[in-house]
Amino acid sequence: TRARGRRTPTPKIVLSASAAIEEARTRHIQVVPRGSPAYPSRLLSIPDPPPALWVRGDAGPCRFEVAIVGSRFATPHGLEIGFKLAQGLAGAGFGVVSGLARGVDAAAHRGALRAGGRTVAVLGCGTDVVYPPEHGDLSDEIAAAWALVSEFAPGVPPRGWHFPRRNRIISGLSLGVVIVEAAARSGSLITARCALEQGRSVMAVPGAVLSGRS
Repeated sequence: TRARGRRTPTPKIVLSASAAIEEARTRHIQVVPRGSPAYPSRLLSIPDPPPALWVRGDAGPCRFEVAIVGSRFATPHGLEIGFKLAQGLAGAGFGVVSGLARGVDAAAHRGALRAGGRTVAVLGCGTDVVYPPEHGDLSDEIAAAWALVSEFAPGVPPRGWHFPRRNRIISGLSLGVVIVEAAARSGSLITARCALEQGRSVMAVPGAVLSGRS
């Protein structure tokens, strides 16, 4: 059915949403709908902001955020740069945004945490789902320092198509995106394209010109 040009949610959808919200409460996960004062204002400027965010941790905004992303198969140099960039930014009062992936993302989160700063992880699954599985302790540290964020409801598993969608949120939350290392076909460059489409700054760390990740 439609009312004034908008689709009216069916009873099944309403029940499903209510169940998801109740499940989130039991897991200490907040749902922040678009239009809520807690919804990140910077996300409202992107072409397709998520209708709601599921947040585990502190949903309070940070005024200045920078995303640091890169290869899951980063070199030791890339891991060190990701860590140190995040450590320096967090120490200067910036929030560090990344995707909790292996490699550069994890290094960036750890660098921000080492500085005692704030870092947010944007996930391609529910915020109660640990992915990759070895990042359980890191997830808990991030939730304590700032937040785990997703547009996917609790319990939703990671799927391949979820990650390009989450990348637009990583860039959308941020003033700019720093690419540390990335292959020619990678999620990091999807994030860079999203950032350019959203009018964000895109920066790249110099690397060896013959490297497939530079």
